[in-house]
Amino acid sequence: MQIQAHFDHFNINVMDLETSIEFYKRNLGLSVVGEKYADDGSFILKYLSSPGNDFRLELTWLRDHKGPYELGENESHLALCVAGDYDKVREFHRTQGVICYENPVMGIYFIHDPDDYWIEILPEK
Repeated sequence: MQIQAHFDHFNINVMDLETSIEFYKRNLGLSVVGEKYADDGSFILKYLSSPGNDFRLELTWLRDHKGPYELGENESHLALCVAGDYDKVREFHRTQGVICYENPVMGIYFIHDPDDYWIEILPEK
């Protein structure tokens, strides 16, 4: 049996949904493309994506979760390719104060969101 699968979405849990949505819109150009609300108000899901892309980032807000999420050592991360002038994008991220790690040898850098999830930023190939 040969299975063919494709990525649909990736979930992260967030403390402040609106702050996270604004971060992903401002820093990566993602916008809300879907949402789901629990009937009892216990959770809200917001799906973000970029134009022409089927992959979605699912932001989950949990009403009863207290305190920051445990993210381990931040070795798991998202990676996004950015179109246009990579150096200008990096400078924009620098002015936003969201760069958390740079690797000049590899030519990449990471930004972190309001919940400290790391996002690798790559130039479009």
